Amino acid sequence: MRRERFWKSAKLSPQQGLASLLNPSRLIVPILLHPVRTKKRFSLPKSVGAKYNTTEEMAKKAKAAGIIVPEEIMERPINVSCTAGIFDPYVPPEGDARLSTLSKEGLKQRTQQLKQTAASHLAIRKVKDYDEDFSTKTFPEKAQEIFIAAHNHLTLFDRHKLHSLVTERCYPEMVRGNRYRTIHWSFVASLEPSRIVQVRCPEMVSKGNLYGQVTVRMHSKQTLIIYDRFGRVECGKDKPRDVLEYVVFERHLVNPYGAWRMHGKIVPAWAPPKDPIVKTVVLPGTELKPWQELEDLDLEKKEPASVQWYK
Repeated sequence: MRRERFWKSAKLSPQQGLASLLNPSRLIVPILLHPVRTKKRFSLPKSVGAKYNTTEEMAKKAKAAGIIVPEEIMERPINVSCTAGIFDPYVPPEGDARLSTLSKEGLKQRTQQLKQTAASHLAIRKVKDYDEDFSTKTFPEKAQEIFIAAHNHLTLFDRHKLHSLVTERCYPEMVRGNRYRTIHWSFVASLEPSRIVQVRCPEMVSKGNLYGQVTVRMHSKQTLIIYDRFGRVECGKDKPRDVLEYVVFERHLVNPYGAWRMHGKIVPAWAPPKDPIVKTVVLPGTELKPWQELEDLDLEKKEPASVQWYK
């Protein structure tokens, strides 16, 4: 009787009442969402966030407001596989010639060469302790092969091979500005046999972290032509020319898997200046609007008006 009164009061039939009770949505446990406060972000108050002339004034206002501004530590990434420059760069004599020892300048040049050779011999001993195959007789030929292979892969823009032949310091110097250019380079012949002029074994970061730097003198014939993106010659000629270069090769001696790679070049102060690069410029013409094309414009070739000249 009570059930029938309940269904009548709810104005539902017993079948509808059972269906509403067995509805799966009623069986689901209601989910309650409680707001949780997250970590408060660091933000300067309005009195501190105003514009000030100096950072000291802003720091004083922040300190007065009870906010401690953490110090920003400037970090620079360090590449351990190579050094950041050339350690004790070799200074070639002017004109690459040996002066007479009877003169004052020649005697000074001779004493400087003796100091450099003494330091090179000590560095060669350190290099041989880590690289048993290193030899002053065979290394110049190996260095010349690395030099030729690096420039050949530069003309082909093979960056994967180029990274294995040059260091991370030399790579950006070689590829900078060559994205929209075409380079034709060839090694014609060697005028003089390559020779080692200086060897250094510097340390970096920590004691015992040794690097070997070998400066090789190369005198050869090369051809170089550089084209811009429009196919115009920017620099160079087809005719081979004599090139005298002092190339530095480096290796991370502590690394057992390290290899000799090209690290940079030494350009003496007495070297002649390079040929200027002829750059392509845009000539002023008809200004186009964003929705216009050059073909849509009627560009008529205007001939100069005829002028009658009287004697």
